[in-house]
Amino acid sequence: MLRVLTYNVRRCLGADRRLDPARIAAVIAACRADVVALQELDVGRARSGGIDQAEAIAARLGMRSHFHPAMRVMEELYGDAILTALPSRLVRAEGLPESAGREPRGALWAAVGVGDAEVQVVTTHLGLDRRERAAQAAALLGPRFLGDPACRDPVVLLGDFNALPGSAVHRRLADRLPDAEGPVRRAWARPTFPARLPLLRIDHVFVSRGVAVRKVHRVQGRLARTASDHLPLVADLDLAPDVAPPALALREEPA
Repeated sequence: MLRVLTYNVRRCLGADRRLDPARIAAVIAACRADVVALQELDVGRARSGGIDQAEAIAARLGMRSHFHPAMRVMEELYGDAILTALPSRLVRAEGLPESAGREPRGALWAAVGVGDAEVQVVTTHLGLDRRERAAQAAALLGPRFLGDPACRDPVVLLGDFNALPGSAVHRRLADRLPDAEGPVRRAWARPTFPARLPLLRIDHVFVSRGVAVRKVHRVQGRLARTASDHLPLVADLDLAPDVAPPALALREEPA
């Protein structure tokens, strides 16, 4: 079984207005995930005390981080990361199409070793404008990411898509990689945003058809509701028996 987690951490700024990468790491640690996709990380930014949040969280988890800065302002960086303690290599990290005046967006692709196989893991954080998201989804499906012949099964695409279940972007991505949650009506069942009173499901996990989904759940509890404005989303995935890592005990929605 492989456990993956996606989490928009809002630069580690909690509902109490406190910046705390250690608290984010504690939420993730309770989930015992094998692969972690994070969005909205600050690296070397004055507003966050100059900390490399990707490395700080990875160090607390005993993981290695692959970070992509979707936005650069002088020496200050802001973007997304894939963290794992499994053998991994960065395949590609680059920007996605953007609209003038909008926040830059990017995608990150890492190959993660699981037994004798490699799982292709892609994470992203799509834009707020509908047309912008459509162009970004097309880029994800194109030859630089999911359309690359090297991006072969098993594949996991996860992140904050700013797209509701059943929306045009969600449907387009799910045509290539089914939503781990299953039918659209079920994908609405576990909203992840806003964390204090979740109403919307905009964080998703998509998997290639050869991957069996054992369980999908969001992480709740006081710590998760305070640490960020999103709740983490966790999926337990079954790969081929000869490449599956040792099973992990499932802890449903840890506090």
